[in-house]
Amino acid sequence: MTRPEPALRRARVAVVGMFVVNGATYNSIVPRFPTLRDELGLSNAALGTAIAAFPAAALVFGVLAGPLIARVGSGRAGAGVGLVGAVLLPAVALAPSWYALAAALFVLGLTDAWADAAMNAHGLRVQTGYGRSIVNGLHAVWSMAAVGAGLLGAAAAGFGLPLLVHLGVVAAVLVVVSVLAWRWCLPGPEPEAEHGEADGTEGVRHGPWRAVVVAAGPLLALSALLVASGGIEDSAASWGAIYVRDDLGGGAFVAGLPFVAFQTAMTLGRLAGDRVVDRFGAVAVARSGAALATLAMGGALLVGHPAAAVVGYALTGLGVSTIFPLGFAAAGRIRGVRPGDGIAVVGWLARLGFLAFPPIIGAVADGVSVGAGLALVPLAGIAAFVLAGSLRPAGSARTLRV
Repeated sequence: MTRPEPALRRARVAVVGMFVVNGATYNSIVPRFPTLRDELGLSNAALGTAIAAFPAAALVFGVLAGPLIARVGSGRAGAGVGLVGAVLLPAVALAPSWYALAAALFVLGLTDAWADAAMNAHGLRVQTGYGRSIVNGLHAVWSMAAVGAGLLGAAAAGFGLPLLVHLGVVAAVLVVVSVLAWRWCLPGPEPEAEHGEADGTEGVRHGPWRAVVVAAGPLLALSALLVASGGIEDSAASWGAIYVRDDLGGGAFVAGLPFVAFQTAMTLGRLAGDRVVDRFGAVAVARSGAALATLAMGGALLVGHPAAAVVGYALTGLGVSTIFPLGFAAAGRIRGVRPGDGIAVVGWLARLGFLAFPPIIGAVADGVSVGAGLALVPLAGIAAFVLAGSLRPAGSARTLRV
C-alpha cells in the first residue's frame, strides 16, 4: 500500500481534530445542566425548553452548511466553525438568565450542525486521497471525545469545580485543536466541484434545495436510512434504562447498562469498520449490521430479561455502528450534487427523523408497555436492511468498493 503524502497525513490529523472538537463541545455541557438549572433558578421545564434551542438551531439553519462549505472549503469551514463554537462555550456559564442560556445554546447548536456537515465532507475528501475507508474511524473518534467530555464534566461537577473554570479550560484546549486543524486541513474548494466544472460534463448543481431537486431519490433514501439508524441509536439513550427498570424489574445500576453497552459496542464497531468496509463493501456491511440489530433486539424483547436487554443492545450497537458514517460518505458522492450540500441535506432530514421516534415509542409505552414501544427498533432494523442499497451511489467515479 502506497504511503500517503505528508500533506494528506496532516489533513487526516486535522479532520480527526475537527471530530474531537465537535464531539467534546456540547457534551462538555451535558453533565453540568443541573448546575445551570440551580444557578439560574430554573424549573426542569424551563431548562428543557432552553436545551431545545440547541437542536432547533440545527433544524432551522443546518441545511445552510452546504453553501458555506462551497464558499470556503470543507476544511476551513469545519475547523473555523468548530473554533467559533469552542470560543463561545464559556458563554453558557456566563448566561445570566434563561433567555441568555437559550441564545447561547442556539448559537452552539448552529455551530454544531455546520461543523458536523463540514467535517464529514472533509473526511470524505481525505478518504478519497487515501483510497480506502477512514470515515468509520473518524466517527469512533467523535464517540470517544463525547464520552471523554461527559466523564470530565461529571468529574468537574463532582468536585464542585466552577462551571466557568471547567468550560473555560475545555474551550482553551479545543481552540488550540481547531487552530491546528485549520492549518493542516486540505486547502481550496472541494475537488468534486472543480471536476464538474472543468470536464464539461453535467457539472454540480449549486445550493441545497437544488440538490434535492437534482437527486431527490438518493437523498431521501439515504435520509430514511439514517432516520432508521438514528431511531435505533436514540432508543438506547432514551428508553434502555426505563425498559430495564419498569418492564423487567432491573435495579438502578443494571438499568444504566444497555446504553453503556450500546455505546461501547458502537465505538468498537466503528474502530474496526473501515477495514471491514474495505474488504466487503459498504452495502454488505450495512445490511449485515442491520440484520444483526434486528435479530438482537427482537430476540432481547422476546426473552424479556435484563441480561438479554444488555446483550441485545450491545449487539445492536455493533450492528448499526457503520451506518451513519457510511450514509454521510454516500451523501457526499452523489453525482450532480456538491458534497457539502448532499451531506447537509441528509444530515438535516435525519435530525428531523430523530424527533419522531421518542414520542412514538413513548405513546406506545403509555398505552401498552415500553417493551411494546421498543418493537419499533427491530422494525427500523428491517427498514435499514432494505435501504442499505442507497449506499451505492449511481454513476460516481469516486466511490470506494460498495
